[in-house]
Amino acid sequence: MVDYGRGGAHGRLVAALGAAIVNGELAPDADLDPIALEKHFGVSRTVVREGLRVLAAKGLVGARPRRGTFVAPREQWALLDSDVLRWRFADGVDATFLDELGEVRLTVEPAAARLAALRRTDRDLADLEDALAAMRAAAGHRAAQHVEADLAFHDALLRATHNELLLQMSATIEVGLRLRDQFVHDVLTTESADKHAEVLLAVRRQRPKAAETAMRELIESSIDDVEAAKAVGSAVTAPAGIG
Repeated sequence: MVDYGRGGAHGRLVAALGAAIVNGELAPDADLDPIALEKHFGVSRTVVREGLRVLAAKGLVGARPRRGTFVAPREQWALLDSDVLRWRFADGVDATFLDELGEVRLTVEPAAARLAALRRTDRDLADLEDALAAMRAAAGHRAAQHVEADLAFHDALLRATHNELLLQMSATIEVGLRLRDQFVHDVLTTESADKHAEVLLAVRRQRPKAAETAMRELIESSIDDVEAAKAVGSAVTAPAGIG
């Protein structure tokens, strides 16, 4: 996955325009003049053309004969695109997104756990065990360590489904989980390793119903954490960074 913003002139243009669009600095239906963009960013016509092509693939810009290039309406945006998510929440996550993320996770991840219990390989189990061990080792340390271990566990679980379409959701869920974990761990300390261990145990024993139930309970607990973090966060002026 390309990290736009670190990919030279092309990446910087994509990241700057993408962030400006999703954050409302460039309103839907606003015209985008390629020549003006060349001058503003100090880049070639080819760089502008390729950058707009990337943004078009994410649904952020459109083009029509005689009119040219313009900012696409929000309903066309690829809101689950990992770059769009990062740009949208670069300055902080909002409550609506956290609520919607919980709903998506409740829809996807219990079913993924069920499939993982049926299809997991020894390699998949090793990856899940490594991630769980990292979660336990992160207890009492910087929140960032717990976040990375949590992401690794959920990524390994999706990979254990051996379903290519579900695997395509891994990048999206990763970005969403990172935002969620940073929000929660900024204001709360949560102990979730044991709940992850229950999921792993059911997957290891190839018990699909138990795996599905354990994952649903884990996510419901995660949603409760978010609600508690919202209440705590409302009493502070700004959440602390996790480093």
